Amino acid sequence: MRMFFRKIPPLLYFLAGLALFWWFFVRTNAPVINPATVPRAITARGDLAADERNTIELFQETSPAVVYITSIELRRNLFSLNVYEIPKGTGSGFIWDNEGRIVTNYHVIEDANQVQVTLADNSTWKAVLVGASADNDIAVLKISAPGKILKPIPVGESASLLVGQKVFAIGNPFGLDQTITAGIVSALGREIKSANGMTIHGVIQTDAAINPGNSGGPLLDSAGRLIGVNTAIYSPDGVNAGIGFAVPADEVNRVVTEIIKHGRLIRPGLGVSVANERLMERLGIEGVLIVQVESGSSAEKAGIRGVRRIGGEVVLGDIIVGLNGKPISNLDDLRQEMGRYRVGDEVTLKVIRDGQEFQVKVALEAVG
Repeated sequence: MRMFFRKIPPLLYFLAGLALFWWFFVRTNAPVINPATVPRAITARGDLAADERNTIELFQETSPAVVYITSIELRRNLFSLNVYEIPKGTGSGFIWDNEGRIVTNYHVIEDANQVQVTLADNSTWKAVLVGASADNDIAVLKISAPGKILKPIPVGESASLLVGQKVFAIGNPFGLDQTITAGIVSALGREIKSANGMTIHGVIQTDAAINPGNSGGPLLDSAGRLIGVNTAIYSPDGVNAGIGFAVPADEVNRVVTEIIKHGRLIRPGLGVSVANERLMERLGIEGVLIVQVESGSSAEKAGIRGVRRIGGEVVLGDIIVGLNGKPISNLDDLRQEMGRYRVGDEVTLKVIRDGQEFQVKVALEAVG
């Protein structure tokens, strides 16, 4: 027996001892694995739903056209008198064409000394103001970025929109760039006040989440076309409450085209100055009171009269109460009806003068 153990190689002794050590000290003391702590097998997701794929594709296609806008205010140091820049506000905008024109809300860049535009590739460019219409809350900027990195947004129409139609908003709410939200057209034909207090008519109402910073960004239909410019929200605390508003694309297209062409919005006018609404209310007058008629204007040629003195007594001017059969109760009504026509068109005004009502034809002329 002793001779037998002597013939066993030392390596086998080592392996046997290692096996005994594993059995008594490793295997018997090994932690018990709780099946609940083991990662579960991943279930294959499968294909995305059709509407999900559409939203993803829409964002990938249109988000490069959405920009981040920073308005900058210049201030002077009280001690060194050096001028320095501070951010005044932020908003959204979108690329209009390959010439570097950017569309946003007028109130986003109002009173800014400088404006910076950050593209989707994070490059930042100084912008210059091409022109703006405070009445429509639309402004056009221009940056010097090369056309090859600019991707203009597809422009759609708003006249054919239907309540319930799906819409998407892309912008920079609270400075969080490239954010998309979805909703529907909640209502059409709404009215909101612009930056200068004038009424914007035909506004789109949506429940797509629109928060501070979304202003100036695009509202898109499910085909990825521009159908409006997000401009305001209705909220008691300043954040999204499910009621947002957008200037309709048809109006945006018209205004932006005029601004690019003329540097300002050319509107049809009468060549007159009118009283403000506060004065009208004090006088108890319904309609639009003409204060002054410009020399050589179409209104002067038509015989329209403004406020004048006769024998030391102030005589009120003509009061416009109708235009082409539409009643005119205030300046907003007049602006809305005038907006339906073009420079050179002839309209018929219903006017009250000295208590007498009559009609007069006037050719519309260009006003800034």
